[in-house]
Amino acid sequence: MNKAETLSPFTLAVAAVFAALVCVATIIFSVYVPATKGFFNVGESMVFLSALLFGSFVGAFAGGVGSMLADLILGYPVYAPATLVIKACEGAVVGALKKRNPKFSSKTYWKLFTLIFGVLAGFLLGWTGSIYYSGEIELTLGLGAFTFCVPAWFWIFLGVAVAVSIAAVGFIADPELGWTVFSIMTGGFIMVLGYFLYEQFFMGVAAVAEIPVNIGQMIIGATIALPIAKIIWRTLPYLRQK
Repeated sequence: MNKAETLSPFTLAVAAVFAALVCVATIIFSVYVPATKGFFNVGESMVFLSALLFGSFVGAFAGGVGSMLADLILGYPVYAPATLVIKACEGAVVGALKKRNPKFSSKTYWKLFTLIFGVLAGFLLGWTGSIYYSGEIELTLGLGAFTFCVPAWFWIFLGVAVAVSIAAVGFIADPELGWTVFSIMTGGFIMVLGYFLYEQFFMGVAAVAEIPVNIGQMIIGATIALPIAKIIWRTLPYLRQK
């Protein structure tokens, strides 16, 4: 995307609309994480969707500004500056990688990558989740807050399910979809790493506890964004060139 396209009224309007969608998606469903004073949300889905459909500029603006506004509205101002930078980088990377989709001649390396990544992500989610998030947690749905208990086996089961699901992508998905997933994973890991570094060195909280939450946030965001993107691409194929 060149400079003229980046600053066109259409692109700016789309960026503003998706920033609002990111903000709403983040606010509408969130789970407070006591160990890090952060929260789980589904706003990642709109960050990924904006980047996949319209490229790095829209992805960066929507991800950074929309997520930052959600932090401020939900009462997490301490995260707002970091969110602006981290989510902007996430959206920019996803959009840039998707635009540079290579033509794969073989799925062997992609299968191996997803297998290794799936096992590691599943283990980390199950292990850390069962240690830090078993027991009583607080769930926020819109303006209502609910408290309930989550058993350790739930996180172990979820970790296995995540490992199998991610690994299955490499064996089932076509190369183009595989690259799209890889683009999302790369941007998602930037988000995971960014929040870990911010929490570890600037907030002094149990940053490791946020890792499985953010990985889960990335996976759920991708699960929502990918089908929507495919439907839009099928309906409006010219958006693949954005």
